[in-house]
Amino acid sequence: MRFLPDSAELNAVVLGMGYVGSCVAAALADRGVRVTGVDVDPGLVAELAGRYCRYSEAGLAGLLNSGLDAGTLRVGTDYAAVRDADVVIVAVGTPIRDAGELDDSQLAGACRELSRWLRPGQLLIFKSTVPPGRTRELVVPILESGGLACGTDFGLAFCPERLSEGTALRELAEFPIVVGGWDGDSAAAAAAFWRRTIGVPVIPCASPEAAELVKLADNWWIDHNIALANELAKLCGAFDVDVLDVIEAANSIPKGNGNVNILLPGVGVGGSCLTKDPWMTWRAARARGVELRTIPVAREVNDGMPAHTAGLILDGLADLGRAPDRAVVAIMGLAFKNDTGDLRATPTRDVVDNLRDAGVDVRLYEPLSRPEELERTFGMKARETLDDAVADADCIAVLARHREFDAVDFAALRRLAADPCLLFDGRAHYPRERVRELEDAGYVYRGIGR
Repeated sequence: MRFLPDSAELNAVVLGMGYVGSCVAAALADRGVRVTGVDVDPGLVAELAGRYCRYSEAGLAGLLNSGLDAGTLRVGTDYAAVRDADVVIVAVGTPIRDAGELDDSQLAGACRELSRWLRPGQLLIFKSTVPPGRTRELVVPILESGGLACGTDFGLAFCPERLSEGTALRELAEFPIVVGGWDGDSAAAAAAFWRRTIGVPVIPCASPEAAELVKLADNWWIDHNIALANELAKLCGAFDVDVLDVIEAANSIPKGNGNVNILLPGVGVGGSCLTKDPWMTWRAARARGVELRTIPVAREVNDGMPAHTAGLILDGLADLGRAPDRAVVAIMGLAFKNDTGDLRATPTRDVVDNLRDAGVDVRLYEPLSRPEELERTFGMKARETLDDAVADADCIAVLARHREFDAVDFAALRRLAADPCLLFDGRAHYPRERVRELEDAGYVYRGIGR
């Protein structure tokens, strides 16, 4: 097949060994592909080579280490590895600036280096999230500056990453992969590559632009759905109704190809995708004369949830007769998502800032994040133990529900905390039976829309 050799062994280079790149590299190496992971951060490369994985993804560290030990995976900083690759997968970061504009410096830099090492017959697969049209308008011209022609000398496809942190390896092995080829040969080669290596279904798109929009549409929908859940939670709170009961019942009716599927409310939206992809979409639409009015509204709703959460905690403390400047709040879980240690754009930071601005003594506990990253993000050190964080606390706020928290003896914690103690549920979504247990243990329970 053109742009993909028939040889039994494939060589691949993954450019960008961040979260997505590391998962892809590890999965491919585990399936018999000889992979070289390249990253411009020598510190990250040294960590990986030293068998340390900074990402909280179940099974990822073991998979990376197995590949490194077996020699099917290598890591380095030298783009010269591209020369020997059959397939090059680009997964570098594509953040946005404050105005929602794409910062394409990492992507452009990777393409410039790629152009120096490309050879005829190679297949390039881009996974970095970009606005529609950026592959055609930015990526291809830079690649062709090296003298080779896209679709003639090398193949190219855009295959967006659509992985959720904490479940990425499972999703990589199960989710269909979207392929938007530069031309028919490129699309066919990319589809064959994913079927041959990962073994998942492929969804073809007619162009790179269509594939670029798929990822943006996914996160546009998720952000809107969470905004709906958050506003529904506020409404339920006003009527003294449990939002989880309403969502469960509302989700019971069929609609379209599935059921109504309202997601769950929470302290806010964070991470590297949901906070930037909607704005990237909005700007791309505006550049083409299309004004998307729902994106700014959903972003405003979700960005306002940390302040709303802090307000609910302060109200709960006031009900217990605790003034903010005399209150201690212990926060369990600071990552933007349950069961990860990822602090990128975590909404809990704004909760902490709001509480501290009100005079509250805030203590942090996050077992899944690196201490130095916690201190850099929050401007204060986290407590090493949960008992230390909770001692004499007027409120325990669960803002990320990690699996290990389910084994916590809250009755024992209750004896360490102040009396009475507020138990605030910011993203744990404890069922009603669990709420009763917590209240029986002596907590005053409050939640978002509960």
